[in-house]
Amino acid sequence: MKKNFNIAIVGLGQIGNYLYNELKIKKKDIQIKTGKKINIVAISAKNKNKKRKFKINKKVFYKNPLEIFKKEKIDILIEAIGQSNGISKKVVETALKNKIHVITPNKALISKHGDYLANLAEKNKVNLEFEASVGGGIPILRTIKEGLATNKLFKVYGILNGTCNYILTQMEKTKDSFSNVLKKAQLLGYAEPSNPKLDLNGYDALAKVKILSALSFNNKVSNKDCLMEGIENIESKDIEISDQLNFRIKLLGITEMINNQIYERVHPCLVNKDSYIGNVNGVMNAVIIEGNPVGESVLQGEGAGPGPTSSALMSDLLSILRGNIKYPFGISKNRRVNPKIYDKNKYSNPLYLRLEVKDKPGVLSSITKILANHKISIQRLIQIPDNKRKTASIVIITYNANELNSKKCLTSFKLNKNIIKNPVLIRLF
Repeated sequence: MKKNFNIAIVGLGQIGNYLYNELKIKKKDIQIKTGKKINIVAISAKNKNKKRKFKINKKVFYKNPLEIFKKEKIDILIEAIGQSNGISKKVVETALKNKIHVITPNKALISKHGDYLANLAEKNKVNLEFEASVGGGIPILRTIKEGLATNKLFKVYGILNGTCNYILTQMEKTKDSFSNVLKKAQLLGYAEPSNPKLDLNGYDALAKVKILSALSFNNKVSNKDCLMEGIENIESKDIEISDQLNFRIKLLGITEMINNQIYERVHPCLVNKDSYIGNVNGVMNAVIIEGNPVGESVLQGEGAGPGPTSSALMSDLLSILRGNIKYPFGISKNRRVNPKIYDKNKYSNPLYLRLEVKDKPGVLSSITKILANHKISIQRLIQIPDNKRKTASIVIITYNANELNSKKCLTSFKLNKNIIKNPVLIRLF
């Protein structure tokens, strides 16, 4: 059995840098735990001269990562570039075709090309490992693939984006605005300084949902459009009102089976303050799995950052070194089917609606009429007047309303001249 493994690291951003140091420091520990020696024979980055905590050996540095395959004998490649296409895909694809094991934290790549790359890995009898793509240091994928392998899972949900969770937590604690808290998150490194859009609009969380969904329900990765909403429109007022109603606002990623169909979605939710998910704060992530016979399982931890991500990458590495050749998505490609997608327009849940209106007679009755016309019943109504501006905030908690009626209702609200701002809709969970 092979005793020495040559490793290539492609991408030296925060994660690549941290991992490189970890591999150097823990080289002996890895050998003790696996009986295998590792050698870093190639690293690749855009800029060799960038200031780093370590010096790059010129002999192992490649500006073009594709050159590595021509000059080095590689056993394991770790891709940490982070793109869904382009060089990330090309590097991973080339490695698998050359019978090289691949480890990646790249959720964008796996959610978009996971099936194709998994087929390549299976064909060439090598591993494609991506534990770090969901939940950072939380071992959620391995738990689903191995720990819960004999369970029938029917729902997986949770807080999958630490940036959004930090922002919502801080808005509640400090009573500060979304824009101010976002700036703080950027300064602390929790949000991208230049373009945090993919975190804030729900895209990052949805990519993770798609991976969780494929693993949980033995399906191919869905390429269908899903319900995706971010937190950009959440205001301090919504945080305050939710607090008064004994709720917190959380951005949840959810996948579940409904009538043998999969319903994947990401959107802000009002969750009960007393619930487990309602008390996961700051940059923490949490995933809750519901299945039979296991019941409900909860995994929580830091969901992002170089430390937690590196921990997951190391876990994948040790799995490969121990000789565990396995299907990337838990079962053979021949047994994974195209998912049947649940019609999101049919899904029902209670709603939180906030309407900023002109404070004058007849406005409330026009609003309740619109709701009635779209078969939406009121559970609770609060009116908060602003006498100085002659306006009012009307907050409505509804009974169950399906997505189609909810959308139509919002359209009608937007046409109502007495409603002076775009209405806010948040689903109750």
